Amino acid sequence: MQLYTGLGDVPADLGGSAVAIGKFDGVHAGHRRVITNLIDIARERSLSAIAVTFDRHPLALLNPAACPAPLVSNGQKVDLLAATGLDATLMLTFDRALSELSPEAFVQDILVDALHARVVLVGSDFRFGAKGAGNIERLTELGAAAGFEVRLVDDVSATPVAEGEQPRRASSTWIRELLSKGRVEEAATLLGHEPSIRSLVVPGAQRGRELGYPTANLSPEIEGFVPADGVYACWLSVDGLKLGAAVSVGNNPTFEGVPDRQVEAHVLDKKIDLYGKTVELAFVEYIRPMNKFNSADELVTQMTRDERRIREILGYPPMIKPAFSL
Repeated sequence: MQLYTGLGDVPADLGGSAVAIGKFDGVHAGHRRVITNLIDIARERSLSAIAVTFDRHPLALLNPAACPAPLVSNGQKVDLLAATGLDATLMLTFDRALSELSPEAFVQDILVDALHARVVLVGSDFRFGAKGAGNIERLTELGAAAGFEVRLVDDVSATPVAEGEQPRRASSTWIRELLSKGRVEEAATLLGHEPSIRSLVVPGAQRGRELGYPTANLSPEIEGFVPADGVYACWLSVDGLKLGAAVSVGNNPTFEGVPDRQVEAHVLDKKIDLYGKTVELAFVEYIRPMNKFNSADELVTQMTRDERRIREILGYPPMIKPAFSL
């Protein structure tokens, strides 16, 4: 997949394209339906399948206090979009100039002049142009005049597993709600992939090492949405390896002076030096909340139970050591 980070990057000889426009935060099931339809249309008509997205949520510029935390970083978003089979992604810088483009200028400058759009696919909540003045009806009118077709893609709905909850439209907002409650399995269903974070491994307090079970401590500069505090079964990816891991999120109340919202990972059955490396953690299942224990021995006993459960979830062989430590 080609990545264009501005209109100037788009080749002048691009030819016709089929375009989908959106924030694509998380590249969730709704986004994937749009992209799948886009690629099918592009292949039928010998067009380039292109996603147009932005380097930040518009509210990050227009109303920062109301801006939601992103589900993925720009790097993660690009990787997820590339995995869908798109030909290219145009990631526009959402700055003041872009925010003030009229709907007409947005269509002319981006869809017509740069991308030579022949088909444009959008979701039901699509808005564009300054102050969100453009809607699907306006885009359809402009498309008819400019020579491109507009298609609306139906929403994807899903039913949560919690009793009493009603089906909802798949959305980044709903996924944030689930992750904030530790409901990573349901979030994965909506995303179409396990929710994940990335960060650099940095030195920690080495309590785990002192107990014989070292952990990888992630830098607070984390890409992606960190789920609720607790212990999770995860996959850790680094240097082309995919390794099972027990991960804790939170401040570990058993010990004094632990900073808030640490993320630590203990790799199962493999000694590996992760310091200075960027790792990705994919959250598979929530195990339990972060509890305060009366002693390190009590913590180790609980960790033994946790590891047994995590091994079952990830399909790892039975434990070959007494416990891990967070």
